[in-house]
Amino acid sequence: MAAEDEQETPYRRALAAAASGAGDARSDGGAVIEPPEGVLDTEAKQLLYDLVAIPSPSGEEAAAAEHLIEYFESHGREAWTDEVGNVHAPADDSVLLTSHVDTVPGDIPVRIEDGVLHGRGSVDATGPLVAMAVAAVETGVSFVGVVGEERDSRGARHLVAERDEPDAVVNGEPSGWDAVTLGYRGFLPGTYVATSESGHTSRPERNAIQDAMDWWDRVEDAFAADEWTPVFEGVTPKPVSIEGGTSDDGLSVEATMEVQFRIPPGMDAGALREVADGELESGTVQWREAIPPVMASPRNPVARAFRVAIRAVGGDPSQLRKTGTSDMNLYADAWDCPMATYGPGDSALDHTPEERLPLAEFDRAVSVLERACERLQGSESE
Repeated sequence: MAAEDEQETPYRRALAAAASGAGDARSDGGAVIEPPEGVLDTEAKQLLYDLVAIPSPSGEEAAAAEHLIEYFESHGREAWTDEVGNVHAPADDSVLLTSHVDTVPGDIPVRIEDGVLHGRGSVDATGPLVAMAVAAVETGVSFVGVVGEERDSRGARHLVAERDEPDAVVNGEPSGWDAVTLGYRGFLPGTYVATSESGHTSRPERNAIQDAMDWWDRVEDAFAADEWTPVFEGVTPKPVSIEGGTSDDGLSVEATMEVQFRIPPGMDAGALREVADGELESGTVQWREAIPPVMASPRNPVARAFRVAIRAVGGDPSQLRKTGTSDMNLYADAWDCPMATYGPGDSALDHTPEERLPLAEFDRAVSVLERACERLQGSESE
């Protein structure tokens, strides 16, 4: 593609489609600062910059998805979006590369400084997404960019319900270019609701708000781990919001608390619910659909392929267990094939105002992905 066409199509036109105004204004009110001349010296880096510059918070992924489709089509690959918005570019199903198109909200000016790309999604997970798109084109393996991972994983849930199982899966999340992630804790959300009779605040009887706080204190005590237990191996209970007060009719006090639990491998959601429900003295908990934990074997073919690939690019591979949850949990629950999670970036920067990705790390990650895919395709020996 000529330089003039690159300037017009991948950057200017796609960015203009996502922006509500002219120049450097983004549709989310953020800024896009033109990169220094010569920094985006490969198509891969240009695609990365373009997609970080296009806002794609959960529920608003369409413009980024369209740009991904244009990239695949420009390389002779068939690509489309399904009914929930996932981007499909099917090919050799010996490997499925998949990452999420959406990001969390956040206005971080998109810019490149000293070879580092700053911007929302540069780490979580537009960096891994673009590295996978480039590797999929270079190696001919299948690719899916899923939507809604940061909210409810609707894209991944739709994918496992509608798509045939591939031979292997690489999920895209930041692990650092020289590491591969094998484990994630599961996730269980719920809503605690309690009601008590209204009364004068001078009276000693406890109300629904106190009942909610007391229940949560007992839950935290029930799941308290000793100081030697790794976070990955324990339950993390977390209240995320609480509302309470006198009802509209003035006859009762109401309390509602949104809670989340991270589930370690070796425990299922049913056992966790039983413990939490056992601490109830009043009120009820409405549990929602759980995501099970996952711990892949370090000896599975995907993990082995990445160790070999990282060494070939000059790294010393490491294996990670993460305390959060990802779409890999859903893939492992639905598909009986080897898998792991990989992608450039420091996950400590996920969702933060400091989100940034060194372009050199992105390049190395693309090289690692290509080598790992070739190995899994059977075209590269030990």
